Amino acid sequence: MTITIDHRTTSAVPTTPVHAVGAGSAGELDATVTDRRRAAIVAGVGYVALFVLGIFANFVVREGLVVADDPTATATNITESLGLFRIGLFSFLAVFLIDVVVAWALYVLFRSQHRDLSLVSAWFRIVYTVFMGVAAVFFFQALNLYESPYLAEAMSEAQRNAQALAGLELFNSAWLIGLAAFGVHLVVMGALVTRSTEAPRVLGYLMMLAGLAYVIDTSANTLLADYDTYAGAFLAMVAIPSVIAEGWFGLWLLTKAGKPAVR
Repeated sequence: MTITIDHRTTSAVPTTPVHAVGAGSAGELDATVTDRRRAAIVAGVGYVALFVLGIFANFVVREGLVVADDPTATATNITESLGLFRIGLFSFLAVFLIDVVVAWALYVLFRSQHRDLSLVSAWFRIVYTVFMGVAAVFFFQALNLYESPYLAEAMSEAQRNAQALAGLELFNSAWLIGLAAFGVHLVVMGALVTRSTEAPRVLGYLMMLAGLAYVIDTSANTLLADYDTYAGAFLAMVAIPSVIAEGWFGLWLLTKAGKPAVR
């Protein structure tokens, strides 16, 4: 295309109005910020739900009803509180489902920062979630052993109680393996947080520390024959940084993550 003006030939290059480009770019940026903010809120709400459900299911139901190495006492506690046991099982199932949503939301929030690390973090959380679902199967099996009329006729009460307790202990084992994957997830997520311009860098380091504590605890359970002797120390090593880091992270997700930068 050419235009002749005063006998001079000038190439004419079609242009797009500047205001149109600006409007489109701003619209895309706004959409990205909105998506990240929504993902942060979803993850933050999920963290609050996981915190409440996890404490109830683990500390109130599992630790409140299950007596280590005592099948009879465990059977008595559970059969006298079957409603509570069922609610605890439902809570574990809810944790299983919510964790999938949280893994997705965190991936959406951090993928623009580092897609590969965000994907790795999500996959490790999903692996943990799968083990959480497998562990819940043993809760179902224990409930079946306590309630099934067929099993009551086929097995003695002592046999059913022993198998139920063995299933509840297998729940612990499956969950423990899953927590190692969760620890890796926290380490990678902590690394993403330290790279973020939105979050306090200290938060990322605390998350990495909590993740390492999970991995060390699972390794100690595997390698130490006398782990029970040091169980209290390992519990404190995991619980203190985990509660602080994950509580702070959940609060940051709800209040600040994914918001546009203030200029």
